[in-house]
Amino acid sequence: MHPSFLLFPLLASLPQAPEARPPAPPRPVSPILLALDLNGDGVLDAGELASASQSLLKLDKNGDGQLTPDEYRPARPDGQTAAAPPPRPTGQFREARPLERPRPPLDVALDEDGDELISAAELARAPLLLKKLDLNGDGRLTLDEYQPKRPMNAAPRSDKP
Repeated sequence: MHPSFLLFPLLASLPQAPEARPPAPPRPVSPILLALDLNGDGVLDAGELASASQSLLKLDKNGDGQLTPDEYRPARPDGQTAAAPPPRPTGQFREARPLERPRPPLDVALDEDGDELISAAELARAPLLLKKLDLNGDGRLTLDEYQPKRPMNAAPRSDKP
């Protein structure tokens, strides 16, 4: 018997390297960010924040002066758009849904009353509302201020059942 046969059971008992996870798919870029970041550098500078109200109106597809989720959320991977929420009285926050992704900070900041509708009044106040995200007070919004952090141990979410 060849001595290498003695190594097979030993090799089989060694711990195996964990399977590498496929990389998470890139996050879709927020239409709000695309509308606000006029120079495309990923930073919302003071000038871009000052013109936020006008920039955001570019997303108003139906010209009603407000933004609904189908206008300000990125398209889903399957190509469908976000459904508009049912109407709610002003100031009424929607209830949390289990296992739901948190809303992006840009959405939350602009939707001051939490009804998932960015009203004409909220659009008019956009420069002031966005300044709430400026954690270091430098007059600019950088990726770490407007992009939610993905937990280190979170697996990529699949939208498929």
